[in-house]
Amino acid sequence: MIITVDVISDVICPWCYIGKRRLEKAIADLDGKHEVLVHWHPFQLNPEMPREGVSRKEYRIKKFGSWERSQELDAKLIAVGETEGIHFAFDRMERTPNTADAHRLIWLADQHGCQDAIMEALFLGYFSKGHDISSRQTLLDVVAEAGLDRQRAESLLSSNEGLEVIKETEKLSRQHQVNGVPFFIINNEITLSGAQPPETFLAAFQNVIASA
Repeated sequence: MIITVDVISDVICPWCYIGKRRLEKAIADLDGKHEVLVHWHPFQLNPEMPREGVSRKEYRIKKFGSWERSQELDAKLIAVGETEGIHFAFDRMERTPNTADAHRLIWLADQHGCQDAIMEALFLGYFSKGHDISSRQTLLDVVAEAGLDRQRAESLLSSNEGLEVIKETEKLSRQHQVNGVPFFIINNEITLSGAQPPETFLAAFQNVIASA
């Protein structure tokens, strides 16, 4: 049986990275008995963000009231990340980016069968290596290294291609009343909000298998 998982997420959402790891664990627990097809869809946490992004420190102080509060939240995420094999290096992150271009490249990667690799590379690049994914040059370096044709990616970023996909996914988000990410839609039947534990994903898989 083929199980589809549509994930609505943003590449600057740390819980989306954690959710990816937990989803992967659940898929592995199926022991290959069923094929799981995962598709990533765009959600912009900061749709009004300037294209070049902003200082992360300024952004976090404005959002959480103080740098100290931001660091407290970062510390909690670092601890959770370590349990999932993710090393969050928030101290290396200087800017909070606009993610429109990243989402366009993720959409392109889906057309070329390498979307998962591109998602992983973007998450790793942003959260662990501190890459500024507001920079188109940086984006191109990251996706090319992960397997996306650089010339094709550069061509997309030089046009408006893929922007309509972001607008189309806004309709999907409204349909499911998504107000936070990650958000998972399994076989168009079951929805899960947040970075659920692997056993929750597994139970959802078993439900759709049983109802098939």
